[in-house]
Amino acid sequence: MSDQLPKPPQSRRSAGSHPSTAVLTRGYDPHLSVGSARPAVFRSSTYVFSSPESAERAFEIVTGRDIPAPGETPELIYSRFNHPNAEILEDQIVPLEEGSEWAVVFNSGMAAIMTALMARLAPGDAIVHTVPLYGGTQHLLHRLLEPWGVVCRPVVAGRGQELDDAIRSTPRLKFVLIETPANPTMVMTDIRRAALAAAQVDPRPVVMVDNTFLGPAFQHPMIFGADLVVYSATKYLGGFSDLLAGVVLGADPDLERAIRAHRGLFGNILQPDECWILDGRLPTVSLRMNRQSKNAQRIAESLVRRPEVRKVFYPTLFDDPEQIRVRLAQTDYPGAMIALDLHGGKPAAFEFLRSLKLAHNAVSLGGMETLVCHPKTTTHSGNSPDELAIAGITDGLVRISVGVEDWRDLLRDFEQALDTIHPLATS
Repeated sequence: MSDQLPKPPQSRRSAGSHPSTAVLTRGYDPHLSVGSARPAVFRSSTYVFSSPESAERAFEIVTGRDIPAPGETPELIYSRFNHPNAEILEDQIVPLEEGSEWAVVFNSGMAAIMTALMARLAPGDAIVHTVPLYGGTQHLLHRLLEPWGVVCRPVVAGRGQELDDAIRSTPRLKFVLIETPANPTMVMTDIRRAALAAAQVDPRPVVMVDNTFLGPAFQHPMIFGADLVVYSATKYLGGFSDLLAGVVLGADPDLERAIRAHRGLFGNILQPDECWILDGRLPTVSLRMNRQSKNAQRIAESLVRRPEVRKVFYPTLFDDPEQIRVRLAQTDYPGAMIALDLHGGKPAAFEFLRSLKLAHNAVSLGGMETLVCHPKTTTHSGNSPDELAIAGITDGLVRISVGVEDWRDLLRDFEQALDTIHPLATS
């Protein structure tokens, strides 16, 4: 056992091209697509082998019975296992996640989380996880994995010592699952501290971080010791609210093989058309996220003065010294997610949503358009009253995903909606 973090893999930023260049040039050979400057879509369910020996070798590798030799590229078999568009996307997304060496793509963020967990879990194993979590993840852990025999131990986000203690004291711990910032309260968890605690456990559990809120532009978990980074690529990576996708990135080849093998078994690979669309979005991820983050910071720091708002949850408005320290050490920019806890509870929250004219009342996040929802009755409605209370999800909480519109127009929209709830929020 060790109290030192494993040496991180060589940074993609120092290994050659910068991410903004590599995402356009890595992993695609135009000569394999009759000279097309950008990848074509390969809609094929099965692939022709060059020889029986090549077929035998491909199955040995895809089923995990053997590993590729250095430089070996096995032939494609069947699109449930892999296909050209997935290979191109997986290669080109890697430079965006500093410290990663591989990526595996899925047909949703939940598929990515489930497959990564199932690649290592067995009945009797345990997961330590932060709360709050996205409602779907919470449901997966406590409504599916726990009845299957996996122990799921929650720790409130931001309580570093409690997380350390849980990691060190939980028998058969296989995963430390961290969502930071937490959905929807924006509370941050110290990734490096969690990784150091995990390094003191033998055998060491896998530290997996859901980086959907701030990655890949503003937070890079692997440089702080995370083993896996998971995304709902539906959100900022996709960016246009028009596809579902997920991705897991890492550096450990054993984890990659296990996750790929389980993806082939479950059949939840991302389809060629969606891979092609998502690949075309990657070069603009940082551009979009920077605009959205600047918009959100201006709006959050303006709304904090409104009397109808009990509290604004946004990283630049943290008042806890430890949360401020983690934010400054772990993130580059505060991101585009805001939560408002409104005086007046559910009636005020619903009236606020009903009064919006530019922002849309919808779940999801990370798209070009601004979306606002009421977590307690939508994204987290499957949580128990105790889980909601522990997570800090109140009747008056609304979550805002800020888009790329002019921030002044959005601010006016939020202010006029707050004006309509003033009697409810001040009574």
